[in-house]
Amino acid sequence: MKFSEYHIIPEIKQSLEESGFKRPTDIQFKAIPNILNGEDVLAIAQTGTGKTAAFAIPILHLISKAGVGQGIRAIVMVPTHELAIQITEVFNTIGKYTDVRTLGIFGGVDQDPQIDALRQGVDILVATPGRLFDLASQRYIDLRNIRALVLDEADLMLDMGFYKDIEDLIKYLPRRRQTLFFSATINEKIKKLAYSLVNSSAIRIQISPKDPVSKNVTHSVMFVNMDDKRFFLERIVNENPGARILVFVRTKVRAERVYEAMKRVKIDSLTMHGGKDQDSRLEVMAEFKSGRVKLLIATDVSARGVDIANVDYVINYDLPEVAENYVHRVGRTGRGNHKGIAVSFCSPEERPVLEEIEAFMDKKINVLEVKKSEYTETLALTDNADDNWRKLIRDAEQEDKKYKGKKNKKK
Repeated sequence: MKFSEYHIIPEIKQSLEESGFKRPTDIQFKAIPNILNGEDVLAIAQTGTGKTAAFAIPILHLISKAGVGQGIRAIVMVPTHELAIQITEVFNTIGKYTDVRTLGIFGGVDQDPQIDALRQGVDILVATPGRLFDLASQRYIDLRNIRALVLDEADLMLDMGFYKDIEDLIKYLPRRRQTLFFSATINEKIKKLAYSLVNSSAIRIQISPKDPVSKNVTHSVMFVNMDDKRFFLERIVNENPGARILVFVRTKVRAERVYEAMKRVKIDSLTMHGGKDQDSRLEVMAEFKSGRVKLLIATDVSARGVDIANVDYVINYDLPEVAENYVHRVGRTGRGNHKGIAVSFCSPEERPVLEEIEAFMDKKINVLEVKKSEYTETLALTDNADDNWRKLIRDAEQEDKKYKGKKNKKK
């Protein structure tokens, strides 16, 4: 079935056609008709399968048909600033020929422009919990006319400690509303929240539950000593000069160290982590999305939901501390019909983490065998494998261990 055959307004069909949307993905095919019918939906689907459009298309249609200018009619709650920006862009792209007004609000930036936009009138609000509750408490957001609530990447919101905030929000929303619950993964805590929000007759959709990662992604792992990882990253970058590469590390300290390592060998890169202010993060995303810089080094703040077109490689420079985050990281490639490659660097001390990841995915990751001669050749690619440089790397590792130790103490 093509989008042109759906019972949605012509303005949305036109924007979908211009954007290259012809046929729905599996999650869109299963979710859109039920949302159009006013059903509650609990959807679990792989990252990169088009979940945003699955709820954006029917919400835009329903609000257009009901009439705009009646206050905020739908709220989409997301865990991160980047995801709020991205989803707002999707709504604005699909709804550009409608009169529906969508606004994204999030912390880390001046709230005054957001307040001004709210005063001018908004139909759909895409928001992170903190800024949403802040502006609602100041009475800039009226929740009385909400007809649809969307929770996207709800499991991450729970991980970030927003469970009580979400429960508090529900108290102020009309009981007669449509609730849409979207996530790439699910666990018992998520089920508890989901079932407390959606009604008993909610439509449950689960796409490829046995394989949480897109089939468009090719996975492999290389066994590399911790101190040697940067040489292998350098080699991958140099052997794929046109590729857009997203590199994940554990901490912001590591991100900046890898950035300096790439700079030392004259490879342009960008960093994205929680230590950057919102304006810097927006600038970095714009640079990477435009292709002006093709190597982005990031912590897990960038792993969830961010849709960066045509990422060719995801490199797990450090394996994630939580196995589930592997899915969200590698989901930045292989999106839509695009093929992607995920390569993980695994040091001897990270072997237990690799086993957890494989258990979570219920399959082994293909091992890229590196011959001793190839390993030696990789280390000899540049003249930077000197004692001073290795001392810098060891210092970075010590800083990382201290950070991890402090984090564990807090727990």
